[in-house]
Amino acid sequence: MQNKVKTAKEAIAAIKDGASVMVGGFAGVGVPDKLVNALADSGVKNLTIIDCDAGRPNLGVGKLLRNGQVKKLVATHVGLNPECAYRKPEDPNMYNVEYVLMPQGTFVECIRAAGCGLGGVITPVGVGTVVEEGKQKITLKGKDYLIEEPLKADFALIRGEKADKKGNIVYKGSARNFNPIMAMAAEHVIAGVETIVEAGKIGPDEVMTPGILVETIVGGEEKCRI
Repeated sequence: MQNKVKTAKEAIAAIKDGASVMVGGFAGVGVPDKLVNALADSGVKNLTIIDCDAGRPNLGVGKLLRNGQVKKLVATHVGLNPECAYRKPEDPNMYNVEYVLMPQGTFVECIRAAGCGLGGVITPVGVGTVVEEGKQKITLKGKDYLIEEPLKADFALIRGEKADKKGNIVYKGSARNFNPIMAMAAEHVIAGVETIVEAGKIGPDEVMTPGILVETIVGGEEKCRI
């Protein structure tokens, strides 16, 4: 059996400059902090980050933003991180970020579409607003819809409560959030978990993300906030 268990530094070494990276979590809950911190320490840059939010100042994705490692952020809101709106002139790297804000339902459906191999999704959300700029529209039964393209990434950093050595993952409570759907939509999935157990110790009915989707497992995440 392939050994999927690595240290955070070893796991993150696969991510190079210019990569696109999904990061699980919602308002700090279910964020793979150990993996994000390792990514921040790695110094890789020009990243496209796909995350529900922008983290908080110097926490989560906010640490990557402060480091100047992010070229583009695709998110649903950035209000928890005032550094997205306020920049110090002495930090020129902080200005060079392209922000793409999406309605949260559209965001998760576009990720799901990528994971399921769909060509996109149609939604009425954003019709008649700035959200529709540059997008195709169709009309079905007299109602207008936007066509949103699938959202996929080179890597996904996800967070679970427990994994076995084959990569089967269990989430806890609301810390599940975007993690399992992101695991379906990335080429290379790295899971940070609290506990790693032997294969067979997680029952088949408990598995929330199957190990076939997961390339690497990193243990030692702190207890999940839920």
